[in-house]
Parts: sequence; structure tokens; C-alpha cells
Amino acid sequence: MKPLVLIPARGGSKGIKNKNIKLLNGIPLIYYTIDAALKIVPPSNICLSTDSLDIARIARERGVEIPFLRPSELASDISSTEDVILHALNYYKNKNIYFDVVILLQPTSPLRTNIHIKEALSLYTDDIDMVVSTKLTKSNPYYVLMEEDTEGFLFKSKEGNFTRRQDCPNVYEINGAIYVINVRKFYQGGFNSLKRRKKYLMDEYASVDIDNELDWVIAENILKSHA
Repeated sequence: MKPLVLIPARGGSKGIKNKNIKLLNGIPLIYYTIDAALKIVPPSNICLSTDSLDIARIARERGVEIPFLRPSELASDISSTEDVILHALNYYKNKNIYFDVVILLQPTSPLRTNIHIKEALSLYTDDIDMVVSTKLTKSNPYYVLMEEDTEGFLFKSKEGNFTRRQDCPNVYEINGAIYVINVRKFYQGGFNSLKRRKKYLMDEYASVDIDNELDWVIAENILKSHA
């Protein structure tokens, strides 16, 4: 298996300014993901996809090379992760470099470690389409999630006759930390073609995904408490 670790890190961030290079517990946020990646593959198997010269410089200082600067049309608020993956794969393809698996690691999951990545990789086989990291959701559709009908009345998102949350079936929420993607299947239709998926279950602490200032405070406090 020849893996490509892809770290998508665009410069723009609305929720937290310069989020990817802002200091989290004393070091740039993106270093947590770079450090984890360097413990599982050599630098030549790591692609940090960014449109930002500042992010590129800081990433190089931590030991990864930046093979290209991502074009601006792939660095907007409406750019898709799927397009970023295809752009990276096609860049290497044009150089006759081919990968079997993409390990997508978003910088917003600083509590995801190399151990988590290795465990997720151990679940991957070439007859499945993707291993994706998850957590047990608190928003169980059998219990607390509601939808609204055409008359404005609420009904359960998933029908079930349960009076206690702990009696409901387990429901898993993708936490955004790790995606192990079969490249052959991905080329057939992007994420929509990845039907055979296996979960890698992470705990709530490791699953923290930084999207806003509250998430930042939570992550920083967890890191400080485990220092």
C-alpha cells in the first residue's frame, strides 16, 4: 500500500482568523497534524495543500515540503474537499507518481494522534472504499433529533419507541479527524462512490474539531490538562 497523507490548509478562515497557524497551547495549530503525519510516513508521502505563503513557510519549518500552492479557485469558502483531493492526486499523476490510498487529515483535529491514524489504517483493506473516524453522537436521531412536516409539526428524524437514550441503537457521527480513502474508488465518482465504509471509533476528547472560539478553548484546555 502506497499512501499519500493529504493535509488541506487554506489561508482564509472566517470563524477564527489565521486559524491554521494560530498558536494553540504554544505552537501553531497545523503542527499537531504535521507531527502526527511525520510519525507514520516519510515527508515525501505528505502533501500539505495550501494557498497561503505563510502556512507554507511555517509547515516547511516543521519538516514538510510544499509541492505546490493551491490555486485560488480551490481555496474559497465554496471549494470542496473532493476537489482538493483530486487536484493533489492529479498533480502527482502528472509526474507519474501514483498512490493507492489518501489519508486525509484536517488540521482542525489537533487531539488526533499518530496512534489514532495507525489504528484507522489497520482497519483498511483494498476491498473497502473508506475508513472514516467517528464518535458516538449525542444527537441521536431516535431520541432527540426532530424534523418539521409541511404543517409545522415536529416528528422524530428516525422512528423508534424508546423512552431512554441509552436504549437507542448506537449512532455514529463523523468527527472529521481521519479519512482513509481508496484512490481507485475515489476516481470513479468522488465521495459519492465510496459506499463500502468502515468506522474508526474515537472518544469525545480526541474528536474535538475546531470550528469556532469555543472549540478552541476546549482543545486548549484539554491539551493543558494533559501536559
